[in-house]
Amino acid sequence: MEHGPVVAILLCALLCIPAALPSGSEPVLLGLKARLVVNSTPCSVTCGLGVKEEQLCEVSPAGERRNCSLVRSRCLSDWICGLRHLSVPEGKPLQLSCLSPDAAGLEGQDFGYTWRFARGLITTNELLFHPFRNPSPSLSFSPALESHSGTYRCDVQVLSSFQIVKRIYFGLRVIPQDLVDLDFQKSLTWEQQLVANGEEPGNATGPREREQQHWEVWEKQWVSEVLLGIGSGAIMGILLSLGLCCLGHVCRKRAAEK
Repeated sequence: MEHGPVVAILLCALLCIPAALPSGSEPVLLGLKARLVVNSTPCSVTCGLGVKEEQLCEVSPAGERRNCSLVRSRCLSDWICGLRHLSVPEGKPLQLSCLSPDAAGLEGQDFGYTWRFARGLITTNELLFHPFRNPSPSLSFSPALESHSGTYRCDVQVLSSFQIVKRIYFGLRVIPQDLVDLDFQKSLTWEQQLVANGEEPGNATGPREREQQHWEVWEKQWVSEVLLGIGSGAIMGILLSLGLCCLGHVCRKRAAEK
């Protein structure tokens, strides 16, 4: 059986159908609905991986919204978060975290964490960092020691694509105990000492005004020390005079008895 005439008839029919339609008409799909994001909150972080809430709705061709729902999804801002400075007294517990629990807890991509450490330095120079074995998103010190001071770098990486989605540096200073309990008064400037003593340092900021105020403070301290010295000397002189008088009286009494 030859199929040539049948094929020719089918091709002719397909070519004739568009010509039978009215000019300018297009096929219309009835009942088509799409589920689209109609609203979204800002990302929870300004750098790295965060979380945002999105409102999803079914939108009809006429623009009607139905069956809306809120979903939480990850969002990515600038992946470099820069250097964060931290100070903690020696002996206190401390935890560094390079990914928020909300972002890490969402279902979806799996992440890997790479830590590096520059001991005793606050820096972002990549040549100074060495590998630091810690596969978790957080690093705990319990307690923090002075030897823990330095800069810690954490990279958050998508395991499936090896894409780095966050890099953050923690500049950690662990303050020894013997430096924590310093004399607060001695560490203040003369302006701060005035405020601590309930005096007004004034609004003058010129060199001459600052020098005059500094001289007045020094003069008060000097006068106080001089008065204290004079008072102490007078008391010692009186005690010495009384002692000499008593000694002379005793000596004369013994001479008279002899």
